[in-house]
Amino acid sequence: MSEAEATTSTTDSTEPEKITEDLLEPEAKRRKTAAIQQDEKKYRLEERLGGILCCAVCLDLPKAAVYQCSNGHLMCAGCFTHILADARLRDETSTCPTCRVEICKTLATRNLAVENAVSELPSECQFCNKQFPRNSLEKHEDEECEDRISGCKYHRIGCPWRGPVHERAQHEKECGHPHKSGAEVMEALEILDQQLIEERKLYKTIFELLGYDKITFNDIQLKPYRTDDFVHRLFYESSRFSAFNNQWVVKAKISDNQKDPTQSSERDMTYQLILKSKTSTPLSLSYIVLRGPVGDVKINPRVYNFDFTEQETETPYEHFPLPDTAECNRLLAAKTINFRLIMFLASK
Repeated sequence: MSEAEATTSTTDSTEPEKITEDLLEPEAKRRKTAAIQQDEKKYRLEERLGGILCCAVCLDLPKAAVYQCSNGHLMCAGCFTHILADARLRDETSTCPTCRVEICKTLATRNLAVENAVSELPSECQFCNKQFPRNSLEKHEDEECEDRISGCKYHRIGCPWRGPVHERAQHEKECGHPHKSGAEVMEALEILDQQLIEERKLYKTIFELLGYDKITFNDIQLKPYRTDDFVHRLFYESSRFSAFNNQWVVKAKISDNQKDPTQSSERDMTYQLILKSKTSTPLSLSYIVLRGPVGDVKINPRVYNFDFTEQETETPYEHFPLPDTAECNRLLAAKTINFRLIMFLASK
């Protein structure tokens, strides 16, 4: 074999090996690609689980309690109470939105396994868009996230700035509100003063009432009933109870300003105090509704006053001081409503 042929032979044998090495991906790139594929697989699984464990009504993952019908269909606490409330308003049997089996407080059960599973699923922070387990997301958004929305420390004197917490220090260095005149600052403080005045007025009124000679309280239980009108309306009424040597009844109704509360997502409750006994002397009464030891209703206390006479035996319907529509639905979902009524009688 000649020298030229040997050289050609050597070149041909090494060329494929060189080409193979050039086509291979770097090790770091292979590891990165594998990690991305693994993450995509993981998130696809989480998305599938989210679709399985979501509420059958709102199609969102529950934030707290999870209820299920006898066939295992899931509902978040808000949708569950809303379904029960709608059924009570329509005088119908509440049913599962998926399989139409009957549901109620006793037939539906909590699914603790789903609640725990959902709490471990990742959810995106509304501020920084990073993923966190649901059971730690609230703490992150409230206390840890550097992008969470914060206000200026001078908001009490009128500064309207709101922005990411990591920009707060820089803003406060440049904020012009500390250098405003006293007259300008007073405009902002007047709003805060008005809120404090309302709170102090309530507390002062309650403490004055506690000094009355005649005070009594009753733990009231409201039960639903319906009128015999063409369009049946839902009311609640208590049994008769005694106070100040007279007989009384509490009556309540849902969404007094709406013809059909089932067609609205906003609901409230109003109530009145009715004197059932005959009285020859006027009764100047103050009354307040509180949660009480039996019920678990959330109430923002308000004091109402009324002068009962022989002709005026019913107070006007006053707002039952519930915080929101969700609390009203929760009360409607229950068979009875329990609270404490405190009554104060002014001495003549």
